[in-house]
Formats: sequence, structure tokens, C-alpha cells
Amino acid sequence: MKNLRQQKILELIEIYNIDTQEMMIEKLREVGINATQTTISRDIRELKLIKGTTGNGGYKYILPGVRKDSNTPVLNSALTDSVLHIEAAGNIVVVRTYPGMANALAVCVDSLEKPHIIGSVAGDDTILLVVRNEEVAGEVAKELKVAFGI
Repeated sequence: MKNLRQQKILELIEIYNIDTQEMMIEKLREVGINATQTTISRDIRELKLIKGTTGNGGYKYILPGVRKDSNTPVLNSALTDSVLHIEAAGNIVVVRTYPGMANALAVCVDSLEKPHIIGSVAGDDTILLVVRNEEVAGEVAKELKVAFGI
């Protein structure tokens, strides 16, 4: 249940400008997940969410994605610890995760805005990253292995 809730939190902060724990609880309730303020507070801390600015000067919870001064991803340990295996196969990079974590991790990989990654498809425990060609698939796999400490 914790993994599902944390995955939903990551999905919701990508869609909505959630700026309070109360709003997070409300949005989770709308998708059928009931949680207390204490639980949400713990999830925010474990996911290492931070408050970032919105386009209109407000604030919202965000997941650190890429440092502005480099292409080095800054990912939280809840996500990096969920990666089990990364392998290139043709022009696809396959990322295996623990069950329930693939979608949240795919959101983070998409936020990296790597020019060679055309798109991603996430299931429960697998992400398929479609890359431009077979030659760069190996490079992308190596970069992700470094980013996720594999």
C-alpha cells in the first residue's frame, strides 16, 4: 500500500500544483487512497519532495529532477533503490523495478529530457524507453546505470 500511495503522490505532483499536505490528502482521496496527515508528511519526507515555484509565483511540491547546472539527475533514494536491472535491447532500454514503482520512476526519467529518449511506457515493474537508434541505446543504458547506482 505504501508503494502505491507514494507512486500516486509522484503522479499527482506532476499533474497538479499541490502546495499543502491537505491538498495532497484531497487529491489522493479523489483517486481512492485514504491517508492521514501524518502518513503524508512521512511520505513527503521519504520521497524527498521539495517545494518549488510555479509559473505564477506560487509554490508546489516537486521531485528534484535535474540540476540546472548539469545533466546529472538528482533522484531520491525511494526511486533509485527500486531499480533492479537496466539493459539495452535494440533501440529500447528496459528498466526493471520493484512492483508498483515503474510508473513513478518513468515520470522521473521523462523529466530528465534526454534528447535520445523518444518516449517511455511504464507498467507495474518495467519501463520501456524508446531511443532514437540502437547505437545510442547502450549509451542511455550506461547513463541510467550511473544515475541509479547500478
